[in-house]
Amino acid sequence: MFKKKPTVKPLAPLRSSDRRKTAEQIISELGLELPSTDLDDPEEKAAAVAKISNIRNALLPENALSARFTTTVGPDLKQVSGTVYVGSYRDDQRILWVKLEDRLYPTVYTLWQNPGIVPLLHTHTPVIEKLQGGADLMTPGLAAGPPFPSKAKQNATVAIASLDSPSVPLAVGRCEIDVSALEKVQGARGHAVENIHWAGDELWSWSNASKPGSQPPDSLQGWLDDDDEAADIATKTEQLDLADGANGGVSLHSGEEVAGAQDRTDIKDAFESVEDKPLSTKEIDEGFRKAFLYGVRHHMDVNRGQPSFGLSFPLTQSFVMANLVQPFLPAYTPAQTASLQIKKTSWKNIKKFIKSLDKEQIVKTKDRDTHEVVIMDIDFKDRTIADFTPYRLPKKETVGGAAQGREHNATVISDPGDSSVGQKIKKLELYRPKEKLADMFEKAQADPRGYHTTSEIGSIVTSYIAIEELVVETNKRLVKIDPILANAVFDGSTHLDKEVINKGTVPRDALIDRIIKSCSPFWSIIRNDESSSTSKPKAGAAPKITIMLETRSGNKTVTKVSGVEAYFIPPQPLADELRKVCAGSTSVEQLKGSSPKTPVMEIMVQGPQKDAVIKALEKRGVNRQWVEIVDKVKGKKKG
Repeated sequence: MFKKKPTVKPLAPLRSSDRRKTAEQIISELGLELPSTDLDDPEEKAAAVAKISNIRNALLPENALSARFTTTVGPDLKQVSGTVYVGSYRDDQRILWVKLEDRLYPTVYTLWQNPGIVPLLHTHTPVIEKLQGGADLMTPGLAAGPPFPSKAKQNATVAIASLDSPSVPLAVGRCEIDVSALEKVQGARGHAVENIHWAGDELWSWSNASKPGSQPPDSLQGWLDDDDEAADIATKTEQLDLADGANGGVSLHSGEEVAGAQDRTDIKDAFESVEDKPLSTKEIDEGFRKAFLYGVRHHMDVNRGQPSFGLSFPLTQSFVMANLVQPFLPAYTPAQTASLQIKKTSWKNIKKFIKSLDKEQIVKTKDRDTHEVVIMDIDFKDRTIADFTPYRLPKKETVGGAAQGREHNATVISDPGDSSVGQKIKKLELYRPKEKLADMFEKAQADPRGYHTTSEIGSIVTSYIAIEELVVETNKRLVKIDPILANAVFDGSTHLDKEVINKGTVPRDALIDRIIKSCSPFWSIIRNDESSSTSKPKAGAAPKITIMLETRSGNKTVTKVSGVEAYFIPPQPLADELRKVCAGSTSVEQLKGSSPKTPVMEIMVQGPQKDAVIKALEKRGVNRQWVEIVDKVKGKKKG
């Protein structure tokens, strides 16, 4: 979460009562066992009280400081705020705890000083590297189990360590599933742990003395039950077969685990020793054939719920090569890369290659003209496809410079057609009441944990006013402030609050507006005739599509478009249309700074093409009000 540097306000000493209250919250949330003080012997009772005091001091030292912080996370730059608690780690002042949404999480510095306060999970070293890039831990990435720690229940705070250093936690997260109940991880899918903080992020590196972050210790006592357990984990490390998940199930791509390759137990390890020599024609042919089968399986796994698995027939030769073959070629060495060229196959060109697949009855083709053949259909139930075993793909540097598996590129441009053209989009801005508003919503017979539109909240407030008879008789625009409204909405924290409380009344519209602002914002985008009940609202402000005009290479203007994925618009087909409409080159690449886990793609078009982009978006159901235009050429920003 803390890839971006948080803005930390000035630190202030914790009052004794606040420190005690915070320490008790930590003990309660982590389920730590404390000695009983219900003892008859005064000496034993005094010893128990002293031990509890020592535990509190160990978790949150007496010299602890606190401060509010803000930061932004995710591709939408969602603003997050909370509290950090700073205390001594060795000779430095470090962030020991971070409070997010009224929940306290330990940092690695706290874990290094307090062994065993949370369950410890293990994963492979390559996965740790991805966790330190901000990725979440997927279920197939769990190691050294089952069984897993019994306290690693859903929503529990856990630590994560590498199998290479099993006693040193390197990340802190929250279980999204009941990890303790897992009976196997091979073949499993989905997120296991939401990654909150890791050694190497901005919490770890924060220092009021501008010192670099402290490096993890080589080993720690107390995190493992005994030396036998450490030896057992070390043995598992030595015996680790990367085929069981060298990627550890950590998905750095949008959607589910890429191509299903991370959730198949029979994946071949393509990183075994490979001799760097040119391939024979037979090997090149087999490489192209396997790449096509891999490309089809990739679409079947990634686009399971879509017609024809996201493929829009007929498929052209260029599409087949660019999206179903090229990203999946097993080229592990420079010599193999040079060998795996279509002209070096026995078919010599893509047309004859596709025809060969037709002869195997894997696809059905049709001649479009003397130079081109198109695929009209694919037999997705063919045994050759069904029995195909995905192999580990080599990595290459993307345009943005980050190493990624090449199947990522295929995901980006997985749809040759564009089903978003003509779609109808409905954008909902929703609000969920916070806990302090629960009494008011319950009395108005409304769901205090549900999602409501602004008009619905207005009706709920009106119902509450009527039920409690709060309308001022002499001026029906005014509403009396009762204890529930005073505590939940006007708590006296601002000058305006104090003024309203002193008057005892507030205008109805101002009250509704204040209650809406006291709720947590959510959003949901509904496509075509889908019901709002089928779309789970997402936290934060509703996203906008950004159109940015900027100057490059001196005086050349380019237009960049980002954020279209939230509106069910595939970036590549949109870029293809803009290339034709604008008669200029276009490109699609990952937006700089977007999360590798849920990447946001950016379309770049040559020239000042704002109007053409807006017209193309309107064809896809996007309202002009949902678009933000940033004109860096003129230095303007328009809503």
